[in-house]
This record gives sequence, C-alpha cells and structure tokens, in this order.
Amino acid sequence: MSKLTTKARAAVPDRQFAFPAQRKEPLEDASHVRNAIARFDQVQGVSDAERDAAWQRILAAAKQYGVEVHEADWRELRAGTGTHLTN
Repeated sequence: MSKLTTKARAAVPDRQFAFPAQRKEPLEDASHVRNAIARFDQVQGVSDAERDAAWQRILAAAKQYGVEVHEADWRELRAGTGTHLTN
C-alpha cells in the first residue's frame, strides 16, 4: 500500500475517505481501497448508517480502481469467509 505522508493526507479531500467525518480510510488508489476493506471492522466510533455510507464509497472506489469486491454489504465481512476481494 502506498503510504500517505501527513501533508499528503491533509490534502486529500474529505470525499475521498470511506469515513469522511472522521477522515478514516483514504480511497486514493486500489491499494488503499483493499486496505479500507481489510480494516473496515477496525473503525470505531461510527454508526451503522455511517458504515453503510462508507461501504457505498468503498464500492464506488473499488469499481473506479478495478478492485473486485465479493461482498455486497459490509455486514458480510463479519461472516469470516476470508475471500473479500481479488485483484
């Protein structure tokens, strides 16, 4: 995954984060999208409504960057299938 410097992260618009109000999980490229999916359940202090919205942003970014996501809903991540994405 490409690492964002503090300065670069500060320059990322809110709309490019899965959780924009908290500025958590940037969606800058395919690597960041995969990371956002892998760490989705680690984000604390957000409501299910915020998770729903974040998931939609992740799916849109995944489509943009060619990341195939097998789950239609973030709740499926908790199923423990181990096959969340490819590419």
